[in-house]
Amino acid sequence: MDNVDTAHSPQGAQAPSDFFSSSLAGRTHASDVEVDGSAVAYWTYEPVSTTPKTRTILVIHGFRGDHHGLLRVADQLPEMRIIMPDLPAFGSSEPFVDGEHSVERYGQFISGFMAALGLGPKTVLLGHSFGSIVASHFAASHPGAVYPLILVNPIAAPALEGPKGIMTKLAVLYYQVSAKLPSRLGLAVLRNRAIVRVMSITMAKTKDKNLRRFIHGQHDAYFSAFSDRKSLLESFKASVSGHVAEVAGQLTLPVLLVAGEKDEIATLPNQHKLMALLPDAALEVIPGVGHLIHYETPVPAAAAIRTFLEEHPA
Repeated sequence: MDNVDTAHSPQGAQAPSDFFSSSLAGRTHASDVEVDGSAVAYWTYEPVSTTPKTRTILVIHGFRGDHHGLLRVADQLPEMRIIMPDLPAFGSSEPFVDGEHSVERYGQFISGFMAALGLGPKTVLLGHSFGSIVASHFAASHPGAVYPLILVNPIAAPALEGPKGIMTKLAVLYYQVSAKLPSRLGLAVLRNRAIVRVMSITMAKTKDKNLRRFIHGQHDAYFSAFSDRKSLLESFKASVSGHVAEVAGQLTLPVLLVAGEKDEIATLPNQHKLMALLPDAALEVIPGVGHLIHYETPVPAAAAIRTFLEEHPA
């Protein structure tokens, strides 16, 4: 197995203060817990003040991300208690000790994590991108475990189909080849800063130079904090083989879809198709943004989440 990359910046040095409020650090508590034999790092953002509207939100991040990615959204919800683990094999969390890093296995992780922290059925579950696949499949197979469900930049359709199918297949080849190369070379390919930067530039839609610089810095710092090539390949295959629509009919709880108007990964037409499949859903489209709602437009995203939770109290 490749060496585990445990590098992560201290909580007080996550990013330029221009992009976070002064109160965020005071809300932050870093912890760890063992789930099914793996050490899992997680961060809790306590509410500035508890009100009847305060909810506990469990956040599941996207592929190759970690808890840092959703920080700007958490910062905009100071009245909420937000719990954000680094998924097993990403960030500061260890990979699973047994079993493939699949959508189903990550769903089992959610069960174990919630049990370890004593999180009950009033917990709000939020998933971003790949996290939307994991969160939706978990909610579908565990009715009553969470309420409600929020999906940001949800993966609404199969990634291997449609106009982006060829690019996805090339990405699969990239991860497969990187997994078969000698360890040092394979890791160098996967963590190549130029490739990470191309991905970041492609996804960012903002014209704000400072914000683009911040986004690229975040991807440079955290996009390569994965445990090893095997778990990365497994989770990547999971991210492109599963989607939310395949379990939409089983999601009987209220679901909020927060979509980007210019999202090229989770396209807007597919969001409308997904919306039609869900028994009880709302769709919030944020203009001018793509797949990086959590970085580029945290204020309208948080506003949509707040309104949705007010409409669906515990």
